[in-house]
Amino acid sequence: MDTLEQLRRGELAGATRLALSEGLTEFPREIFALADTLEYLDLSGNALTSLPEDFAQLRSLQVLFCAGNRFTELPLVLGQCQSLSMVGFRSNQITSIKAAALPPKLRWLILTGNQLASLPPEIGACPELQKVALSGNLLSSLPAEMANCTKLELLRIGANRFEALPEWLLSMPRLSWLGYSGNPVCAAAEGRALVQAQSQEVLLSAATDTVTNTKIGTEQNQASAIDRVDLAQIPWGSLQLKQKLGEGASGVIYQAALDGGSKEVAVKVFKGALTSDGLPHSEIAAYVSAGSHSYLINLLGKVTNHPEGTEALVMQLVDPSYRNLAAPPSLQSCTRDVYAADLRFNLPDALRVAHGVASLARQLHGRGLTHGDLYAHNTLIGADGHAVLGDFGAAAFYDQSDLVVAQALEQIEVRAFGCLFEELLERVDRDSGLTDQQRAALQAAQELCTQCFAPLVKHRPLFKTIEERLASLTKQM
Repeated sequence: MDTLEQLRRGELAGATRLALSEGLTEFPREIFALADTLEYLDLSGNALTSLPEDFAQLRSLQVLFCAGNRFTELPLVLGQCQSLSMVGFRSNQITSIKAAALPPKLRWLILTGNQLASLPPEIGACPELQKVALSGNLLSSLPAEMANCTKLELLRIGANRFEALPEWLLSMPRLSWLGYSGNPVCAAAEGRALVQAQSQEVLLSAATDTVTNTKIGTEQNQASAIDRVDLAQIPWGSLQLKQKLGEGASGVIYQAALDGGSKEVAVKVFKGALTSDGLPHSEIAAYVSAGSHSYLINLLGKVTNHPEGTEALVMQLVDPSYRNLAAPPSLQSCTRDVYAADLRFNLPDALRVAHGVASLARQLHGRGLTHGDLYAHNTLIGADGHAVLGDFGAAAFYDQSDLVVAQALEQIEVRAFGCLFEELLERVDRDSGLTDQQRAALQAAQELCTQCFAPLVKHRPLFKTIEERLASLTKQM
């Protein structure tokens, strides 16, 4: 974090990035000294209500974060910023957006946790718009003109007032990651799932006394399975938190000891009442309904009596040998994960991971549930190529009896799977040589992957077909 005093002393001359959080109530004009070079500006955690009319002097600015301030409208001057592509005003008090406030190169818009009841129709004139986060507002509809934003890939509209999803949204050619939980459109299904959790009946892949004593990745864990066990209500006082294992948009995951240290588990502590994806109780409802699967990090219990009333879940502990398949998207990649430059897979492992994810996705959609965040960064892979998927923060329910909507939502998620599948295939090690059979399998896999990207949503295969084809290819290895 930089300081205003450093800026005033000229110590930050020529900087391309600047982050100031000092309780500012007015925009520091000293920032204009960086007009020729500044590309990234973070003014989050201040008390700003406006930006100066000449803010566009920052002609090189590409990224602006103003989370946790006191803006009541998106500043009009942003529309004059010719290079600005990412705008983040999370957790302000914004009630309105005028068309003039939209930058011409807008690619990434974050307005989570505001008080928006509508968006301007002119948002449809933002051709580069690719990623939009609107959870935790007062929206009941989106302007039909947004259908013109044909590059839109990720949309978060959880915890709003949608009675139904916009019809045009289901045919967007590049939409892949859609999160809409915590809306009236899925409230009934969420409520039923939470009642099920409270009654302590939920499908899991192994008995609680087995999975809490073994890690994902052990032979015993992968072999054990029963049909139904109780979802335990686990008092906070019975957990001893250890090291932090990871962190996502909705919460922080810790390793923990349960029952005096006799059992090792993972504990997800939610960050607050609202995340970029939606509400904690929506995630819990989805996780409860996901059921049993060997490629899923299984849910063991719900924490009770947290001293601050915070929601938390207890899950299987993943063996430390497992690692994230990739890092989350960067500011540059926007919607696509970032992989280690030297990461390579052999073909059998790549197909095995893809098959496992497709199999799990098929099961979720068989239960009227979309994951919403099928990504490599939510996937952990072991040394043997076995992988597990977690993070149900963007998962949402849908009515399976509405066949048109149900199929469209599944085929939207098929494109997300296609992105992950494509990334795996791009990293298949070809240097060691492939047999003729493997080359044929790789070609067939690439053709299947291409089908997942069909511009017409209805032309994409369903997960049943994808899983069956990948199962066949995997057996050939």
